Amino acid sequence: MYNPKEHLKRLVETHAPSGYEAPVAELLREEWAELVDEFEGDRLGSLIGVKRGAQAGARRRKIMLAAHMDEIGLMVRQIEDGFLYAHRVSGIDSRVMLAQTVLVHGARVLPGVIATQPPHLQTAADRVRYPPIDELVVDVGLPAAEVEALVSIGDLITVDGPMLELKGRKAAAKAMDDRACIAVITTCLQLLRGMRHRWDVYAAATVQEEVGLRGATTAANHIEPDCAIALDVGFAEQPGVSGGAGKLGGGPQLGIGANFHPKMVERLQAVADYHDIRWQSDIMPGRSGTDAWAIQVSREGVPTALLSIPLRNMHSPVETLDLKDIERCGRLLAHFICALDEEFVGYLSLLPVEG
Repeated sequence: MYNPKEHLKRLVETHAPSGYEAPVAELLREEWAELVDEFEGDRLGSLIGVKRGAQAGARRRKIMLAAHMDEIGLMVRQIEDGFLYAHRVSGIDSRVMLAQTVLVHGARVLPGVIATQPPHLQTAADRVRYPPIDELVVDVGLPAAEVEALVSIGDLITVDGPMLELKGRKAAAKAMDDRACIAVITTCLQLLRGMRHRWDVYAAATVQEEVGLRGATTAANHIEPDCAIALDVGFAEQPGVSGGAGKLGGGPQLGIGANFHPKMVERLQAVADYHDIRWQSDIMPGRSGTDAWAIQVSREGVPTALLSIPLRNMHSPVETLDLKDIERCGRLLAHFICALDEEFVGYLSLLPVEG
């Protein structure tokens, strides 16, 4: 029986930084095997599960759902006296990395810690600044010769830690960005098993979003969808974050702005209200920085929307969300898909209709 929390736990505890997403793809092949009719993929590594709809005829309409598999991480750049120095792989924040436990993915996986200089030995200047990534040191506890034998320049380093269940159906972990939205797609696919939908559903777990939306670009060109919904995380209210941020437990955030097709936004609002699903506005007048940015302008253009899960502590080892928002977003997707018909294609047109 499907357990959304356990599914999310497996996703976030898998280690797969940008460009090295295969472990998550392998997990999803197992998790989605009974939910889709077939698998496709592109040459960059995105995994695409296809669930066929009930439509008849040669022209099959397609909706693309896209959430990225990759997470932020580190890569070994230097080995010195048994200690490792690293480059960041995408958006690592050095402020939150001090004293973290990590895994070094070398000839075998080695547990390690990010070392910190004792405060007793710091200068007055050191005490009032955060060290940059270049100064962070990973200690795996082995003699220098063993480290040299087991670790190579370019090996990956990822944060190590289990998903933590908090009160009020909240959870914290690394890689909620964007594995939480992979879980949203899984929830949607589970619901669609007991529902009737006409359009074919292309569930795309994309690669390399954190380094330039690359997987969404290639997957959209492969699928050629009639419309698309990207799924990502959005900023949630917390100390230091305000001004339009979402509320944990307030439902998915619906992107509004130039990156998003107004008719897609309008229909998602209507479906959510009809089915009494809580949702929040997310105003983005410019670039969204999500897979929606790449999908929207693929080929001749794709009508695209964005749904986001409110998230605290983004790009940290303790990204925090409300599990209810994942379930609500999955329900909204399923109901939206079931309402799609041939008339919706014409509804999406922004061009004046000729008389």
